[in-house]
Amino acid sequence: MALDVELSEIRDFLARHAPFDELPEKVLADLPRKMTIEYYRRGRSIIARGADNHSLFVLRSGAVDIHDDRGMLVDRGEVGETFGAITLVLGNPSTYEVTAIEDSLVLVLPEAEFRTLSAAHADFAHYFDVQRAHRMRGAVARLQATGTTGAILKTSVRDLIRREPILVTTRATIREAAQAMSEQGASSLLVVADGADETAGAVGGKGAGGAKGAGGGVTNGGQLVGILTDRDLRNRVLAAGVSPEKPVAEVMTTDPVTGDVGALAFEVLLEMVGRNIHHLPILEEGRPLGIITTTDLMRMVQASPIYLVGDLKKQTTPAGVAAVSARLPAVVEALAAQDASAEDVGRVVTAIGDAVERRLIALAEAELGAPPVPYTWVTLGSRARLEQALAADQDNALIIHDDATDADLEWFAALAERVSAGLVEAGYPLCPGEIMATNPKWRLRAREWRREFTEWLTRPVPDAILRASIFFDMRPVHGDIKPFTKLQHKVLARSPQARLFLAHLAKSATKNEPPLGFFRGFVLAKEGAHADTLDIKRGGIGAVVELARVHALALGSPAVNTHARIAAAVSGGIMSEEKGADLHDAFEFISYVRMRHQAAQVRAGLPVDNHVNPEQLSSFDKRHLREAFAIVRSAQSSMASRYPTSFM
Repeated sequence: MALDVELSEIRDFLARHAPFDELPEKVLADLPRKMTIEYYRRGRSIIARGADNHSLFVLRSGAVDIHDDRGMLVDRGEVGETFGAITLVLGNPSTYEVTAIEDSLVLVLPEAEFRTLSAAHADFAHYFDVQRAHRMRGAVARLQATGTTGAILKTSVRDLIRREPILVTTRATIREAAQAMSEQGASSLLVVADGADETAGAVGGKGAGGAKGAGGGVTNGGQLVGILTDRDLRNRVLAAGVSPEKPVAEVMTTDPVTGDVGALAFEVLLEMVGRNIHHLPILEEGRPLGIITTTDLMRMVQASPIYLVGDLKKQTTPAGVAAVSARLPAVVEALAAQDASAEDVGRVVTAIGDAVERRLIALAEAELGAPPVPYTWVTLGSRARLEQALAADQDNALIIHDDATDADLEWFAALAERVSAGLVEAGYPLCPGEIMATNPKWRLRAREWRREFTEWLTRPVPDAILRASIFFDMRPVHGDIKPFTKLQHKVLARSPQARLFLAHLAKSATKNEPPLGFFRGFVLAKEGAHADTLDIKRGGIGAVVELARVHALALGSPAVNTHARIAAAVSGGIMSEEKGADLHDAFEFISYVRMRHQAAQVRAGLPVDNHVNPEQLSSFDKRHLREAFAIVRSAQSSMASRYPTSFM
């Protein structure tokens, strides 16, 4: 009976999480008997980089971190999430490291059962295709500190330590520890093993590294064994009803992550953000010297994307969101000064744009109440591709659950109006073509979206295709992801066979010529506000975006980012490795010139645009920009040969 109850609980757990919630009832009921349960202590590796893996894991409790082959954190798994599918789909050995960051229970499905489910249930298999593509693209809009201020790159951890740490021994009670924190006005203290002095008090005075306490003494031999924070006191003591007379060792975080006093502030910040910790003990020759908090570090990086996104999450009004968003140009200027790549800057600007939009959606939902049915808010165009620059307008849409009534649609109209108005206030102007969720044409039920895409793919009209091409660069930002993944699956399954549709897209991509004359001179605007400048977006960045989009859709690739689409074209045999590398570099260089141009406009206090004056470029930049445009033109010629568009 107990076993049946446990299996039933596992079945109910799986039914609440994708992709198991899509499985038929009988299959779901049988699945727990085919799985095992494993327990992993915090810090233990679940899947090792370079090792083979033959299981799908489902996190039942706890949390895991997933690092790529460069050691970068690419995902944080929470309860209900799956991992291990990449090796099952792409093959071994694993290029990822999966580590428990909390004591964790994991449900384990053998590879044979995974393959049986994938073969029998298309939605189940597709879920892992999408998950793999997402992770291989770098998990949409993850921020990393890439050197946004000189200070954080040059400051050592030693320079940040302003006070000695409070130390208590494992003999201290929770009450004594809390009193010590209160007296010192500190948000954390360190717990050390008992020293050699048996007469010392539980709460230490001067000790290892010159630490402070409330009385008594801790010997210099005390080894760091734990950390206690104000959050621990709230969650593990007050909320859990634990007696304050219990030993502090029962509620502390054991074996905490530590930093070395010789590290750079930048390295420490990455470690803390990557592990989602707010207090980091700093050691010198193994002894506690102090504690660094995220607050200490964030004070240094007011112009950093991490600090900006953190501030966005705190805002309670659209005006507050707009005030924080106004700092974005300064972030881009700082990144340009640090010589960051255009690709990195695009990801940072994208992530900040996502954060602005998500906060405005949350504020609108708080005002309107809970949505009547599930929905997905999607972003389109450059932000969907993780390539947004300054001076971008808003491009978004809504995918609404099929159960929505006409009355329900009024709620979503109100949502779109509030979010769009907030985006305008935050510096994202209205789309001139009205490609926004405020337009009823782009605020549709899921079945209506499927009908729209089917029309575009099977009965393409040139003008309509030109306007609709942006919808093939789509990424979910908020809400239920299922309608988006189902729509994406159907579109990508049909697009390789839609030859006439692809030909129309190819014709558009080849017409958008780079601003390069017959003798490799720049073609400049003749008149108007931008006379004697070249539009670096239209014939440069935009041309590569369109080329890459056609290739990706021809392959049915889920890639949306332009660099990822070029890579897909190479791996799919459409482009040679050499030409793919050339187009990749050309796109990066053109984007880099635009990024520096916009950063210079920010410094000069000018409106930001995409119109570059060649006279303001160095001879190096002009020479390489010509070469980049020539590469784009060559790629367009190859596409015109692949898709005979002259007869259309």
